[in-house]
Formats: sequence, structure tokens, C-alpha cells
Amino acid sequence: MADIAERYDRLAADFAATIAAVPDDRWGAPSPCEGWTARDVVAHMVDNHRLFEGFVGRDLGDVPPVEDDPAGAFAAARAVVSRHLHDPEAAGATFEGAVFGHMSFAEGIDRFVCADLLVHRWDLARAAGLEVTLPADEVARVHAGLAAMGDVLRGPGAFGPEVPAPEGADAQARLLAFLGRRP
Repeated sequence: MADIAERYDRLAADFAATIAAVPDDRWGAPSPCEGWTARDVVAHMVDNHRLFEGFVGRDLGDVPPVEDDPAGAFAAARAVVSRHLHDPEAAGATFEGAVFGHMSFAEGIDRFVCADLLVHRWDLARAAGLEVTLPADEVARVHAGLAAMGDVLRGPGAFGPEVPAPEGADAQARLLAFLGRRP
């Protein structure tokens, strides 16, 4: 589980750095996620942290509202999840997922939250008018994991239909196109 904790910490640090780079006047800018602003992307990530803590009967505790403090809200949620991932007992707590069955907190964070941290970092950067290069090893890992999910990946509230990748697209652009984004 140490690998999962380390992966989460790296991806969460990258996401936090992107939050820190968002200009104040871009928080209301639209993101590549239809109907979402830059602030909504951060709210979604905080909500996902809350969701997975709730799956194992825990909560995030006192988290500032994303509306008032996107960076503070994400930092608070991140601290709780990271602490639980570094605690073998907390990381090993299990839940029964509606779609994917029995898994540990750490497995759920790795499979879903880490993927979201990667992809939504790009969404947040785009909304903020920033360029971001995602870690190649994580792009490959997330693409393989999401592709294995099949049609479940495209359900309501999830990812949109795949779009054609640009000619000669790199792995990042192919992942984004696979998830319905236009890189």
C-alpha cells in the first residue's frame, strides 16, 4: 500500500500546484468538463475525497468551502486522505462498491481518485489557461485502467464519449481523447 500512498501524494501535489497557479480571475472560467468551471473541478475532487472516506465510515472533518478557498479545501481533504493511506489499518479498511465490488480504501483511492487527480489536473489547467504535461507513467497506467472499465466509464456523471485523437497524438493526448476531451 506504500506505492499507492506515494502515487497519491505525487498526484495530489501536482493537482495542488495547479490550483496554486490558477489566476484569481479564472476560477469561474469553463473547464473541458461540460457545465463545470475551474472551481467546480476542485469541488469535484474534494467531493471524491469525501465520498471515499464515507465509503469506509469516515469523514473529512473541517474542510473550508471550495467556493471561498479552493486551495484550502483541497489541502484539507488531501491531508486526511494522505494520512489514511499512510496508516496501514486505515488504508486497509474495506467497502462494497456498487459497481466494482469489494475493495480497500487504498484500492479505491488508487483506482478512482488518482485517475481523477491526473485527468482533472489537465481540466483545471485548461480552464485556467495553463499548459500542463502529465506524468507519462501515470498517463499509461490510468489509460490502461480506465480502458479496462469498459462501458461503465461512460455512464452518467462520468466521462463522455471518446473523440478522435489528433494525427500523431502523444500518449497524453490519446488518453484525453479517449475520455472525451479535445487536447
